[in-house]
Amino acid sequence: MKKMIVCLLKIGSRFISLLYPYSFANKLKNIRNRIYTYWVTPNFKMIRGEFIISYPAIMIRGEQYITIGDNVGIGSHAVLTAWDKYEGDNFCPKITIGNNVWIGEDCHITAINKITIGNNVLMGKKVTISDNSHGKIDSELLSIPPIKRPLYSKGEVYIDDNVWLGDKVTVLAGVHIGENSIIGANSVVTKDIPKNCVVAGIPATVIKKL
Repeated sequence: MKKMIVCLLKIGSRFISLLYPYSFANKLKNIRNRIYTYWVTPNFKMIRGEFIISYPAIMIRGEQYITIGDNVGIGSHAVLTAWDKYEGDNFCPKITIGNNVWIGEDCHITAINKITIGNNVLMGKKVTISDNSHGKIDSELLSIPPIKRPLYSKGEVYIDDNVWLGDKVTVLAGVHIGENSIIGANSVVTKDIPKNCVVAGIPATVIKKL
């Protein structure tokens, strides 16, 4: 019985593929993503060339502070936020993404200060880049619920050219990642990374120089 069900499923799948080829489905997906991009990005500060953001994005906020380079792609379920106001405080955020950049699905990029991503940067899935946190590490703030604490930035984030961030990497405030460096999957980057290095771990440390 089980073999018969599997056989019927195979036959049915082949029949569907003849009526609705996978390549055709991909073309429809690309058209949908392009229409979605045109819909969600008219208020961006600048888009310098070809850009696509896959459907759907979970949140896009502060578009007027975001600059996108040429040949940039962002995977689905993205969170891209530049906060100019939060809980009564005002900020001057800036997010700049260079040319030939791919940012994987489920990314989270958020700024109240400044995040700069260079050219030819590759990011895996579920990458987080944040220049801020909910409050300083201060005992006086413990009486305030975390979501109500004032946003605080330790410094700007810079990711230089030709950097590769693996899946689930987190880059925290005040960090500068040098060109050509590779950040291993699941790493948490808490301090500057020199150029031409492979780093991994929590916190991320240099394990090899290229």
